[in-house]
Amino acid sequence: MASYHLPVLVDACTALLADTPAGVLVDGTLGGGGHTQALLDRVGATHRVVGVDRDRDALAAARARFGDAPVTLVHGNFEDLPTLLPATLGAGVRVSGILLDLGVSSWQLDAPDRGFAIKHPDGALDMRMDQRDDAAPTALALIESLEAGPLARLLGEYGEVKAAGTIARRIKEAAAAGRLATTGDLAREVSAVSRFVPDRKAGKIHPATRVFQALRIAVNDELGALDRALAAAPDLLVDGGRLVVISYHSLEDRRVKHALRLGERGPDLPPRMPLPAGWAPTWRVLTKKSVEATAAEIADNPRARSARMRAAERAPRSTRRLA
Repeated sequence: MASYHLPVLVDACTALLADTPAGVLVDGTLGGGGHTQALLDRVGATHRVVGVDRDRDALAAARARFGDAPVTLVHGNFEDLPTLLPATLGAGVRVSGILLDLGVSSWQLDAPDRGFAIKHPDGALDMRMDQRDDAAPTALALIESLEAGPLARLLGEYGEVKAAGTIARRIKEAAAAGRLATTGDLAREVSAVSRFVPDRKAGKIHPATRVFQALRIAVNDELGALDRALAAAPDLLVDGGRLVVISYHSLEDRRVKHALRLGERGPDLPPRMPLPAGWAPTWRVLTKKSVEATAAEIADNPRARSARMRAAERAPRSTRRLA
């Protein structure tokens, strides 16, 4: 199942994670296991590798790929690592590295029944990472549950959609009239409005692309999950352990950059105001600028074009920066 998903920035990721104290490395977004395989190939006997994914199809693909390889596969969301890791490895365990490769996998985009991609017009409007999670609404259910105003705000915040209010009203009208059941239906409704909305990037991407992104992020609470994972990561890592995050749009990347900088420098305060008493850094940022794919990698894997990687090392817990 190596073709399930072609991982990005593999060499950069594995180099950062291999150079950590011996212990456990966690691939929190397993997918088809591309990054996990690269870690297994590189770390040898020095690290144990655990792969986590909320998508049961991804886990099935990884099980077929790895067979008897020394990797532990766990079903769950990476935001739940504070409970998943003790359940898997034992109470009080801390790990040497955590990798998060955010967004949606190539296989998920290529699977017609998942509803993630415009290119499959007959796909149901689902967009759930875990289709067996009945607590999570499908994209269609989310649209039907929201009034036009909140839907417009969702499209604007998560997709930076132009004319979000007009598009939201059109989508709501289509849903009420029974015209909204598939990805093709949604794409047509958005296109019908977008052709009247000036856009400097028109013709470069489908007009519904950002609408699909916004709905997918909302359905899966992707930004909330990322925020919670970033907040929990320092407590999960040993001193000198590393967090590596690959993001694919600015909403994710800004969150990662802010969280790592906050952990390294402390809260933003007025000039000459001291840091809170007892504050200690949790991160040492390793990537002052985000790492991007090379032209050669982009040629082999166009999805890598938008990838941005940031990494930080867990600061020693003995360090204190007092007021």
